[in-house]
Amino acid sequence: MRTGIRKVMGLAVAAMAIQALPAAAQIRSATVAEGQLAGKSAGAVSAFLGVPFAAPPVAENRWKPPLAAARWQGVRRADTLPSSCRQEVTPNGFGPWTHEYVVTNAVSEDCLYLNVWTPAKTAAAKLPVLVWIHGGAFSSGSASVPIYDGSALAAKGIVVIAINYRLGLYGFMAHPGLTAESPAGASGNYGLLDQVAALKWIKANAAAFGGDPARITIAGQSAGAASVHHLIATPLAKGLFVRAIAQSGSGMGLNVPARATAEARGTALMTSAGAGSIDEMRRLSPDQLEAAAKTLAGAGGLAFAPVVDGLVFPDTGTVGANTNDTPILTGMTADEMTGLNPAFGKATAAQVQGTLASSYGALAPQFLKLYPAASDAEANATVSALARDRGLAAMAFWAQQRQRGSRNPVYAYLWSHWEPGPDAARYRAFHSSEIPYVFGTLGASPERPFGAADRRLSALLGDYWVNWVKRGDPNGSGLPHWPRYSSNQQIIEIGDDGAKARPILPADTLDLFTRYVESGGRVSLF
Repeated sequence: MRTGIRKVMGLAVAAMAIQALPAAAQIRSATVAEGQLAGKSAGAVSAFLGVPFAAPPVAENRWKPPLAAARWQGVRRADTLPSSCRQEVTPNGFGPWTHEYVVTNAVSEDCLYLNVWTPAKTAAAKLPVLVWIHGGAFSSGSASVPIYDGSALAAKGIVVIAINYRLGLYGFMAHPGLTAESPAGASGNYGLLDQVAALKWIKANAAAFGGDPARITIAGQSAGAASVHHLIATPLAKGLFVRAIAQSGSGMGLNVPARATAEARGTALMTSAGAGSIDEMRRLSPDQLEAAAKTLAGAGGLAFAPVVDGLVFPDTGTVGANTNDTPILTGMTADEMTGLNPAFGKATAAQVQGTLASSYGALAPQFLKLYPAASDAEANATVSALARDRGLAAMAFWAQQRQRGSRNPVYAYLWSHWEPGPDAARYRAFHSSEIPYVFGTLGASPERPFGAADRRLSALLGDYWVNWVKRGDPNGSGLPHWPRYSSNQQIIEIGDDGAKARPILPADTLDLFTRYVESGGRVSLF
């Protein structure tokens, strides 16, 4: 009798254990240099969230290069998104950027973490790795922004990793005192040093997630794309990646000032904060520092951003250099400026005519022929077309220069599809609007009325990006052909009608911009 009871009880316990297996099987583990991680799984993809790649840059480590992350005992849970780096937040979004585009979680100086999504079944899978560097003018953004969830993209057969890096005054303040205490005689660019540290950590630990450390692609949009180009330029990133993606980034035209200029701004910040030394600055609270920063002239925009620091960029010649020559997939949206310029769509014919005359000098009549502005309606259409074409011309000139000193391919695109949602007709294919299509995160915004056409475009864009990460060629079976950018100046336009090859610009338009540059003019995306 007792034997029978024991058997029944044993069967019941076994049945309970079997029932518990699916939940237990959702937890995957990975062993990295610092210890063991417990992630979480959903379907075919496992996520390891909030993984430290460096020590917290707080207290005495504020405004210092990142230090190695500490080891831990036991198993560290990696199932929760980490804090975002310090910044002002607008959790409901702004302009065309609805809530899924912005930081919605807590912010902290303790933010040097990354998120990993992997479809690998074993550590021996050797899948290619995509490292995502978020945008946000070097002052905002996060690896935890909802549209950067890597689950859907990873499900296509790659490891996706999104990284944080210090922002604003925490990531890019230079100061004579910091320069003096640095063994390298450098200051500023701590955010870029964070990116380098993250890449070194990823190269050392990618295999733990089934990734191949020999096949790492860096990718980013806007400031993230600028970061991609900075990583290509800096000697510190040598050997850390093999391919790159720069969305809204090539031909960007951002200024990288000399360290002395940045040090002067850091000195002004110290004065505004009422501190007498770097040690005192390190003892101030984030609220005190940020309040002081708001009093500085020109506190918005790129107030604290990359500089020629003497370390990441040893000299001005390093900025924009092709030090780490690598294949690049790059492009832009058709309406980059609609959300970035508050006056967009409000121009008058007289204003546009005056701007063309003052900007293009002797070539202004030719520009007016291509971009007429006889009425206010026509003037606003001209502003839109001119902004798009300037960006494309800047990308063409960048590609031309890059190809002079590189054998590696360039593939270029124009994204022209309007994301549905609030004021879609106003914002159109706005800055960063292709990102949720790349990541397959259309579901992050239930209020946007995505349809079957959007989902088809998302599948198409994701396939192109994943093919690039896997093979260095976006083309693949069943996809419209994407030509390599060469002397034929062909790009691919991805829009309402799918993907089609086209010239980067009509010949007469590109010729006009070429003459403008040869006369001493400057064109850039922004």
